[in-house]
Parts: sequence; structure tokens; C-alpha cells
Amino acid sequence: MSKKSLIVGAAISALMFVSNVQADDKFTLGRTLLLEHGKHAAKIPLLVCRNTNAIQIKAEKGLKLRKAVVKFQNGESKTINFYRDFDKDEHSSWRYFGKRRCVKSINVYGNSESSKAGVRVYGKEKN
Repeated sequence: MSKKSLIVGAAISALMFVSNVQADDKFTLGRTLLLEHGKHAAKIPLLVCRNTNAIQIKAEKGLKLRKAVVKFQNGESKTINFYRDFDKDEHSSWRYFGKRRCVKSINVYGNSESSKAGVRVYGKEKN
């Protein structure tokens, strides 16, 4: 193979990688565990404030999710009610804040269908 075709191939590969990264604009805000008989919030503290305009919940095992309370940098909070069952690997719909906000922590309320279940919370990079 010639040097020119190697450079062209590398450039095409790089462009394909960049477009794939831009297509998936969600990022993980945090992860926590819900217990089977948990009455208290499962807390996700963020070390660095993250800007997002929405959150999405993913259940890593079966669980009953009641709500998520998102706390922002300016001291305000927003309660997002779910009150539904999630199967393993099921995602919620995106729940929007109305504008981009700086998230400091998230408290997740619910119960696991087994001894414990992981919950992952995503944010969005773009609108």
C-alpha cells in the first residue's frame, strides 16, 4: 500500500469516528444502587457540576422507581416523578428541565426487585 492511500484511509477513519461521537450526545451523570427495602434516597453526588438540560434513568436490574430529585448549583432542586416499574436495561424517556442547568447531585428514590439494583443517570450534551 502506498503512503498516500494509508493517509487517506486514516483520515476517513478519523472522520467516521468523529461523526459517531457527535451522534451520541448523552453522558453518565452518575450511578447508584437501590436496595430491596430502601426507604432513603440513593445519593449521587457530583464532584464537578455538570451542565445538562435533561436526565434519563437506566435500570441495570428490575426495580420500582418513585422519583429523582435533582439539585442544581444555585441551590434550587427539581423533583421528577416516575412511579413505575423498570425491567433490566430499560431506559426512561428524557425528562427536561426547560433550560440547561448545572447539576450538583441527584437523589434517587425507589426499591429493587431483588437485593439490590444499579441505576445509571444520563445527561445530554446538546438540546
